[in-house]
Amino acid sequence: MVNLKQLLYPSTCPICDEVQTQTILGDNRPGICPACEKKVFRVKQPFCLRCGKPLESYALRREYCGDCMKKEHVFTQARGVFVYRGAIVKSMYRFKYSNRRDYAAVFAKEAYESCGAWIERTGVHCMVPIPLHKKRKATRGYNQAALFARELGRLTGIAVNDKLLIRTVNTRPQKELDDTERKNNLKKAFHVTKNIVKLHKVLLIDDIYTTGSTVDAAAEALLRAGVQEIYVLCICIGGGY
Repeated sequence: MVNLKQLLYPSTCPICDEVQTQTILGDNRPGICPACEKKVFRVKQPFCLRCGKPLESYALRREYCGDCMKKEHVFTQARGVFVYRGAIVKSMYRFKYSNRRDYAAVFAKEAYESCGAWIERTGVHCMVPIPLHKKRKATRGYNQAALFARELGRLTGIAVNDKLLIRTVNTRPQKELDDTERKNNLKKAFHVTKNIVKLHKVLLIDDIYTTGSTVDAAAEALLRAGVQEIYVLCICIGGGY
């Protein structure tokens, strides 16, 4: 039987933004349409064992990308679902700035299918989305990382706590800065709101990973509060080298 809600609000492909016929006909599983599959690049092995960036052909014999060979990260390990290039770039822009909250379900499904086993192996106790500053959230109306985390939490059964970590400094957008400026921009930007001694392992959730400065700053705040191991999952991640 066709669901009335599906008829009125059918799922759209987050890449081409076209209505997916199968959802109208009763298949309520959101996803990327077949025509757009070739327009996205999923992270596949080999990838960096620390940050999860895909390794280029000339770095296949290495375990870590050039970025992670040069600097230490605060988190234990990270993974990404899509490589941040191609058609996914515009899709992420709409997700973040054009109120396309419905994309969260598709991205969570993709993350669960590609990284679900890894998430289970980490043994994390909860998921914590990277927070927006209250002023930026008021302007945008939502936190895209939190939307993604909630959808992923439904699939994994892992609790999501979007009140645990707050951003106390309204930092400049990271995309406008170089690596050194990114680190300085995020100093003491995050604060843990309550005692979390019982949370030994946490999965940080973000939308895009480039240099890792944002998740490192958030992870540092969590470590100071007593978390022992911090893992990271992002929808998109930059390429390695």
